[in-house]
Amino acid sequence: MAILGIDFGTSNTAAGVMVAGRPHLIDVEPGRKTLPTSVFFDYDRKVTTYGSVANAALIDGREGRFMRALKSVLGTPLMREKRQIAYERLTLIEVVARFLRMLRERAEAETGQAYDVALSGRPVRFHSTDAARNAQAEVDLREAYLVAGYRDVSFMYEPEAAALASGPLDKGALGLIVDIGGGTSDFSVFERDGDATRIIASHGVRVGGTDFDRSISIAEVMPLLGRGAEVRNALGSGRHVAPNAIFNDLATWQKIPFVYTPENRRMAADFAKLGIDPALFGRLKTVLEMELGHDIAFAVEAGKIHLNKPDVDDAGIDLRVVEPALWARLTEAAMGAVLADHAAQIRACAAETLAMADIPPDRIGKIVFVGGSSLLHVVEDVMITMFPHAALERAEAFTAVADGLAIAAAT
Repeated sequence: MAILGIDFGTSNTAAGVMVAGRPHLIDVEPGRKTLPTSVFFDYDRKVTTYGSVANAALIDGREGRFMRALKSVLGTPLMREKRQIAYERLTLIEVVARFLRMLRERAEAETGQAYDVALSGRPVRFHSTDAARNAQAEVDLREAYLVAGYRDVSFMYEPEAAALASGPLDKGALGLIVDIGGGTSDFSVFERDGDATRIIASHGVRVGGTDFDRSISIAEVMPLLGRGAEVRNALGSGRHVAPNAIFNDLATWQKIPFVYTPENRRMAADFAKLGIDPALFGRLKTVLEMELGHDIAFAVEAGKIHLNKPDVDDAGIDLRVVEPALWARLTEAAMGAVLADHAAQIRACAAETLAMADIPPDRIGKIVFVGGSSLLHVVEDVMITMFPHAALERAEAFTAVADGLAIAAAT
């Protein structure tokens, strides 16, 4: 029985199988082993596109509905609400199912093998503090696989899959997987006995790269659209601060598709007339009218990534799609301050994982970074401070989970 290993991520997705005793990742896009977990419903062509093609449709300004970070919505009531999405009425479970069906079809086309069973990665915790919602998230994801046409699906914690694919450990040393994805941060302490890998403890917290983006956007971009600015009362002489809800939603990947309501557009138009600084709210009005929320989110993500490059400590977020010459400055110090609370959560979760394993920090001989957000300076700095003598492994950060799922699926 052939089993397809699938790393369905908040931001990016990969799939793999074993070939000649080694993990082989499917070309989920031409020449690429990963693809963005993006879906675009094209109004005019009445087709659904995925991955980089979906991103390009958004950037090119095609009429349609763009969705990303759907994994973060698993376990919430939103997954089962039937809603009009472009030219169809669908639930988000059906949207995820279409994405998963596309993965299977591309794997079958490349390998010539049929896959009706999947081994899917999952975070240790989809939701940190709500046990019922955490359990429901796996129920939702399982249903999406079944709707997609898979006969069965099993689940494996993503950091435990990554441990299977990691390199060797020094004798007597333990390893720590640090898996910072788009929506969650997961940790696994593991050891090796020959070729066998034993997981000692795994733990996770709901914070990841899309949370980083959201915090940066709220702090550095949304003030340019009127967040925190004052508005005159429509009646009387008083004034009030614009409500935060619209700005918080515009900064949240999975909520952006739902902010372009007539009510929000009317509110922005009123603020543009009554605002103490009407230019700020004029930008908000433009963003809602032109549906530029995802363009802003991509710009924030790009600014974050650029600032993480070596020898860069002062960059910018390119907002010229909103207004000519509009940029939000982003410095390394500012980003560190904005992400400080997230870094503290990651540190606390790593410490809790060690406590669950009942080992001191100096037993960790190697840190294995998994997921694109694990490579951010703010994350690396936390791990280096906690484990100053551990070796650092970053080589397969983007594909380690899919490699490990392929290994596990074969056994």
